[in-house]
Amino acid sequence: MTSDTASMDFEMISRIIRTRRATRHFLADPIPGGLLEQLIDLARWAPSGYNLQPTHFVAVTDRAVREALFPACLEQVQVREAPALVVLTGDRNVAGHHFEDMVRMEREGGTMTPAYEALLRWTVPLAFGHGPVGLGWLWKATLLPLVRVFRPVPELPAVHKRFWLSKQTMLCAMNLMLAAEAAGLASVPMEGFDESRMRRVLRIPGSHIVTVIIAIGYPAPPPPAKTRLPLERVLHRNGW
Repeated sequence: MTSDTASMDFEMISRIIRTRRATRHFLADPIPGGLLEQLIDLARWAPSGYNLQPTHFVAVTDRAVREALFPACLEQVQVREAPALVVLTGDRNVAGHHFEDMVRMEREGGTMTPAYEALLRWTVPLAFGHGPVGLGWLWKATLLPLVRVFRPVPELPAVHKRFWLSKQTMLCAMNLMLAAEAAGLASVPMEGFDESRMRRVLRIPGSHIVTVIIAIGYPAPPPPAKTRLPLERVLHRNGW
């Protein structure tokens, strides 16, 4: 890649990031066939802890289903107006569901050394395991603060599973919204919803948490430019 090409790519990405903003009113125009799947395909390439890829996507384009979701989403108008909703969920049991497949694909792709595989096989059960009768998280929650007095210790997903899953799915959510912007579409993330009602309408397994809903479509009218606080208000160099 030449420096000119890199500069053009950077300018394009900068424009997409700066112009994307939450849009709450949409045209009824449908999203072209196959485009929503392309956007979700790009979204799933976001990074994830241990590369376990816990994010699942429920694409909702049927008007009747969107109408059924309207009360669960606190009657937000974009649920009715947008031609597509993408519901992002996180799998609480992702270590058991994806770990072996992930290791196999990484090994076959030549991107995982035996040493790193051995490290993951020790780390992932420790980080995610709940132990006998599901109480493993309890000793981890109790012991970690004590260990942290003597050495650095990260938070473990087994103790803060919802928090960990929320971080993973939101990385995918941002990918999805930026991809939509690049495709000429608008989007808005929604955290205001009744999770249990969402799960019932969409038949989402109880092992998944619902973290965010993204409405996607063509804006009506185009949203105004967004604003941000000055960079120096939020940037801290080499410490707070």
